[in-house]
Amino acid sequence: MKACVVGYGAMGKIISEMLGDDLFLNVALECENKNFDNVKDKLDVIIDFSSPKNLDMIYDYCMKTKTPVVFATTGYSDSELAKIDELSKSVPVLRSANFSLGVILLNKLVKMATPILEGYDIEVIEAHHNKKVDAPSGTAKMLVKTITDETGYSVKPGRDGYSPRSKTEVGVHAVRGGTIVGEHEVMYCGTDEVITLKHSAHSKKIFATGAIKAARWLVNKPKGFYDMDDVLFGENN
Repeated sequence: MKACVVGYGAMGKIISEMLGDDLFLNVALECENKNFDNVKDKLDVIIDFSSPKNLDMIYDYCMKTKTPVVFATTGYSDSELAKIDELSKSVPVLRSANFSLGVILLNKLVKMATPILEGYDIEVIEAHHNKKVDAPSGTAKMLVKTITDETGYSVKPGRDGYSPRSKTEVGVHAVRGGTIVGEHEVMYCGTDEVITLKHSAHSKKIFATGAIKAARWLVNKPKGFYDMDDVLFGENN
């Protein structure tokens, strides 16, 4: 597999190292400094761990070469997400808010638990390091979407002021501090009991492992839009 990693920050470096010389085509792109102009070999897959500002560059290259792409970047606008959807009509595209295999399983458990725990108050709490710029996290949004798809609840970001809690809302809370890699917790609060589903990341390597697994899976897939549920559970195979 000849994989190109877009972005050479912390995650880009980890993925490049984990791929190894025999798998990693040495064209890891630094945001805004390089493009695909000097890439002569046919790439099997692109793994993007950079910034939404590189989307146009990736879109143009993939449309031209029909190269599959794994989008591991978060913080896209609605119009940028629409562009990714448009790209998937021509090439295999996989996008996920989180590539931890444990988080994808957590989301699956949330989907299973939410209708069973009907009537419970639901709160989502996430915590990350002090350099993370988007809040709530993409993973928290993924968990919330799973909950709202099952319940139709409205989303309550944070909680401030003086008003009773609605029974048809899901609260979302973001914590930023220190070097927290990533924590996500879904609380189901009922009468006299609380059920908690939680995932804690202790290393960025778990995201690299999932992204590489996704890239290997995507290489021979037909054009279309995929996510990590497809990789782990084969829901669109």
